[in-house]
Amino acid sequence: MDAPLPRLQQIPPTVASVADYEPLARERMTPQDFAYLAGGSADETTLEANSAAFARWTLRPRVLRDLAGGHTRLTLFGQPFLYPIMLAPVANHALLHPGGELETALGASALEAGMIVSTQASRPLEEIAAAATSPLWFQLYMQPDRDFTAALVRRAEASGYRALVVTVDAPVNGIRNREQRAGFRQPVGVEAVNLRGMRPPPAVASDPGMLLLGGSLLSGAPTWKDIGWLRSLTRLPVLLKGIMTPEDAELAINEGIDGIIVSNHGGRTLDHVPATIDVLPQIAAAVHGRVPVLMDGGIRRGSDVFMALALGAKAVLIGRPYGYALAAAGAPGVAHVLRILRAELEVTMALSGCKDLAAIGPDAVALRAG
Repeated sequence: MDAPLPRLQQIPPTVASVADYEPLARERMTPQDFAYLAGGSADETTLEANSAAFARWTLRPRVLRDLAGGHTRLTLFGQPFLYPIMLAPVANHALLHPGGELETALGASALEAGMIVSTQASRPLEEIAAAATSPLWFQLYMQPDRDFTAALVRRAEASGYRALVVTVDAPVNGIRNREQRAGFRQPVGVEAVNLRGMRPPPAVASDPGMLLLGGSLLSGAPTWKDIGWLRSLTRLPVLLKGIMTPEDAELAINEGIDGIIVSNHGGRTLDHVPATIDVLPQIAAAVHGRVPVLMDGGIRRGSDVFMALALGAKAVLIGRPYGYALAAAGAPGVAHVLRILRAELEVTMALSGCKDLAAIGPDAVALRAG
């Protein structure tokens, strides 16, 4: 088997879209690590649907509109952003590049993009904050050790993170068949360093005939009660990531949550759930502007960003696109992906007659006929 190629020292002019980074990343990763990054859950129907679902929508461009003074600026939770594209939380960046999240932070900072740092980052959250000049949010997996969870929140606050993003759709990992077939194992030296020192969950008596349900692994899984507890710990905005139904969006608002991220975990947890763009409109309608709604899943073009904004999102998150770019070219690749998507968004806005984000409404898109 051929060894992975060295990372790009210069981005070739043939990289015209974010999709062009995927084959470049494949050539520079082991098959096992690439399976970890690229794969989804089970038969990967949701993974494929996330991107394919955008093709069901069309743009409705308006012409001869005044575009003077146009921009892509927005404010979320009192924080200014230049454009509505953020880096989603992705675990173990050291699998993709030796610099790990520090390299990602450099790329995000170069384009002044918001970055959400994973609990399972391969670098300490304090080091990542010290390396970044763009806004950082901290993604939190609530741990069975609630005292340790509270300590993580305090560390994030002390390091200057400006929001907490609580992932709620993964109390256990999904069925990752692609990883299994590739023989993926966490490499020596790559670990979730921010979880060092956490106490193991207490043993729970369970039926020896059960595999998962009724066992100790799920006994410490968070519930709505724990969300209320977490909300009481911090003054930071708290968003829930992994909301896929209007019912859960309503429950989140009732718990005092500050924002919602419509997400199916990039198709990595439960297979055969809808694409996020398909459920975004009904969730946005249920929320009715009470809190910001963000969205991830399948974003590969600036026109995808535009469609998500038209259907109710205030901003979007990208995951695999910048992961591929990080693996292929490090920080310059991450910055390049952000630049491509922002440029494509601005072109789409201009050609659709929308000079700012407020002008992008549901009348800017339509379901494809037939």
